[in-house]
Amino acid sequence: MSLTLLRTLVAVADRGSFAAAADQVCVSHAAVGQQMRKLEELVQTELFDRSERSPRLNAVGLALVPRARAVLQDYDQMLDDLIGEARLYGELSLGVVQSTMRELVPRVLKQLVATYPQLHVRIVPGLSEELIEQVERRGLDAAILAIPGSPDPGFDWRPFAVEPLVLIVAPGAGETDVDTLLKTRPFIRHSRRATVGQLADRWLSKAGYTVEATMELDSLESVASMVAHDLGVSVVPDICVPDTAFSQLQRIPLNSFGLERQLGILTRADCAKTRLVEGLLAAVTRVVSETRDGGEFTPAQPS
Repeated sequence: MSLTLLRTLVAVADRGSFAAAADQVCVSHAAVGQQMRKLEELVQTELFDRSERSPRLNAVGLALVPRARAVLQDYDQMLDDLIGEARLYGELSLGVVQSTMRELVPRVLKQLVATYPQLHVRIVPGLSEELIEQVERRGLDAAILAIPGSPDPGFDWRPFAVEPLVLIVAPGAGETDVDTLLKTRPFIRHSRRATVGQLADRWLSKAGYTVEATMELDSLESVASMVAHDLGVSVVPDICVPDTAFSQLQRIPLNSFGLERQLGILTRADCAKTRLVEGLLAAVTRVVSETRDGGEFTPAQPS
């Protein structure tokens, strides 16, 4: 039984369909189906319920998945122990929150790929909660995200920046008094499903403000764009590595009441790609430090 078949089986379990698994293991949809038929022949039993349009793992298939994970983990760890640095020349599946996509992540990947030119990186944008779940079930090797509080046991959390809350206002708006702006300008809300939106709501509550949001958006970039066009104001983290558009906004410091966004890299404690994650963290730290030298962010304290 080949490791390739086991990796595809785990990908199907993690991603939920043959089509999504095909993207993860970099083969065609048809090839995933062929591989799973081959695996069923080898174990001499059906692993999927094919009564519906999209095949689903049956009870036997679901029981096989954790055993396949264990075999793959042992194999990956064995290679990591034996060849060390060479493991960096593989694949990294990396989840990222949207606010890091325009500037931080591209700059980090530029450094990482320059150092390890054979590295293949798969980027998966999403909300922090979604990315945490994917790291937990091994759909992702690591994720750049924000975690409120401490991570659960079984995770390895490596913070690299703390972003205080600020009130963002259109360039050249003139007014800088927080109380006046929140009471007279429309408020643009970030989605409450996201860590950023939850932090803003908590800050407004602690500061004693009741606002009527004129719009609610799913990404920090969209919120910043609306503010830039003077459609309102918003409470957001002061992005540690901002893009040009965010940098041009007026960012008015707030009494944060201890509320801030801590960004870090999350992996499973038993991640087999430890050296690669360390290379990623080193690249992130360099990029954030370059920005810090310009006085634009607050570094995270070591955990």
